[in-house]
Amino acid sequence: MATVAGCFTRRETRATAAELVAGLLLEVDTRNCWTLGQALGHPGPHRLQHLLSRARFDHDRAGKEIVRLVAGELAGQDVVLVVDETGDAKSSTECVGAGRQYSGAIGGVGLCQVAVHLAAVSATTKVIIDRALYLPADWAADEERREVAGVPEEVGFATKPQQALSMVTGALATGIEARWFAGDEVYCGRELRRGIRSLGLGYTVGIAATYQVTDGGGRRWEARKLINKVRPEQWMRRQTGHGTKGTREYDWAWLDVRPDDTPDENENENENENENENENENENENENENENAAGAGTSVLVARRHRYTGEVSYFRCWAPGDVALATLMEVISRRWRIEETFQLTKGFTGLDQGQVTCWNSWMRWSLFSLFAAVVLALTAAAIHEGSERQPGLVPPTCPELIRLLRAIVLPPAARDRDHVLRWIAWRRRHQAVATACHQQRHRCHDQP
Repeated sequence: MATVAGCFTRRETRATAAELVAGLLLEVDTRNCWTLGQALGHPGPHRLQHLLSRARFDHDRAGKEIVRLVAGELAGQDVVLVVDETGDAKSSTECVGAGRQYSGAIGGVGLCQVAVHLAAVSATTKVIIDRALYLPADWAADEERREVAGVPEEVGFATKPQQALSMVTGALATGIEARWFAGDEVYCGRELRRGIRSLGLGYTVGIAATYQVTDGGGRRWEARKLINKVRPEQWMRRQTGHGTKGTREYDWAWLDVRPDDTPDENENENENENENENENENENENENENENAAGAGTSVLVARRHRYTGEVSYFRCWAPGDVALATLMEVISRRWRIEETFQLTKGFTGLDQGQVTCWNSWMRWSLFSLFAAVVLALTAAAIHEGSERQPGLVPPTCPELIRLLRAIVLPPAARDRDHVLRWIAWRRRHQAVATACHQQRHRCHDQP
């Protein structure tokens, strides 16, 4: 909290924020303003609700300060920036950004909120450092809903790849030292890859089996057909990590492909259209430029085959210089760490349990959830370094770490009899008022 102390205008607001971060790590069934208010000993949820919706607090600056803290902890490590989205099921389109859309978290298309998250992943640390709420095009264009939810005027519709590029740019500007970017099929578009290259990063992005690439001879192939050119003896079995059941091993292969995302490619095409003199000389210069562009860095198609099922996954990769297959394998494998981070933040810090409806509330709830996750991630990294000197013990898992924090650091949840009885009465009274209001609203709508 000392890192973000300057983002608050009042001491009381800062103290409430510290209580909320601690409350997110307490042992409670669900995490929202009601349950956390009771666990923290508050007489009602109003203090936490005020913090999320109306308190004077620069949450954008606080997010940048946390990124700087993480950057300092990860300095000198080989960091991969991983992007992915996750969704939370909702019951009404009145929640900011809620609409019928696809989300893997809910297993298909449904009414949900979707947010794009950016994680910094190193060999020992994985932590989400930024997030962006995705506003569907119809939602972003609905002025009435935007006004009710408090969406700022400068926030408009942006695709998920555009949000990802914006977050990566911000993370690098804030101090994160990274060499690689990784994403799934959603983030394989040319515009995003060109932006990543202009930032000086290499990338590994998943692609569909029918995605078309260009081989060295200039011929277009679907990824699944081009990889058939690999002879059986050219597949290499490599270990990609350790699990509870042993090592994970896959068969890997790669082939050179032509890059199609050189940052200045469009500029060169426009210049070529405007220059009509000395056609022969220009054609020679253009050929040399294309050869240099294709030769700048390493552009490959990587395939990963499951050793038992034979299922093949495809990845388009680019690196600024020469790169080994083992390096690309490591970057591809680290992309899955963001899924583990989602499980951590949803299961232990309430990322998807906020029950908030407005822009400010969503931004602040997600931010405090990431605060708590940063506490866990950085503490786990520090303990991991110390556990190397403890033979016979594996590094503590996140559940073990939370048990440790609850036992020696975090305050116990308030559970005395009078406090529980007061909260039961408050909830029943509030629910009775809410029920009466809903019934009255329905009667008004039913009248001609």
